[in-house]
Amino acid sequence: MILPLVLNPDEHLRRENAEVTAITDELWDLLDDLHDTMIAHDGVGLAAPQVGRNVRVAVVEAEEGDLIELINPEVIESHGSDIDVEGCLSIPHIYGTVARPDEITVRYYDREGDELEMTCFDFLARAVQHEIDHLNGILFIDKLIDKVPEAQLEHYMQERLTEEIVNELGEADKVTKPEDQQKEEQ
Repeated sequence: MILPLVLNPDEHLRRENAEVTAITDELWDLLDDLHDTMIAHDGVGLAAPQVGRNVRVAVVEAEEGDLIELINPEVIESHGSDIDVEGCLSIPHIYGTVARPDEITVRYYDREGDELEMTCFDFLARAVQHEIDHLNGILFIDKLIDKVPEAQLEHYMQERLTEEIVNELGEADKVTKPEDQQKEEQ
């Protein structure tokens, strides 16, 4: 079922969120509803407070068909740093850059109650951290470095992609050894 989104400055987004203590049919329904709601609003993640439920539950689907359901998630390790643009379904039409670790390990429970650990990189790491922040009453605007006007969002994303491609090509050139280059030239 598609649930109504809670929008900033609604107090649900800033409340303390209760730990899940039991796997129930209601929890399964909430996980399903979070996914349906996220998809209906073209999101990549959604946390329970964003639909008015103050429990430590979130879903992330950074790639289509690869749904991650997070119950009582916590980041237990993080490395690196990256600055990229973020937005939020609960804060429509606002975008901006946020610094986050680009590698994290998360401990969480799945819908069966099994404790799992997952290491995430890059965009997935960013999406998971964004949702865990929601569970801690933190919004991306609390960490905002620079706003990116909605009208410039596509241009920003294209520049970011070009920068990543140039960096990857530069790294590939570093791997090529001088003797390999000499053989190629002959």
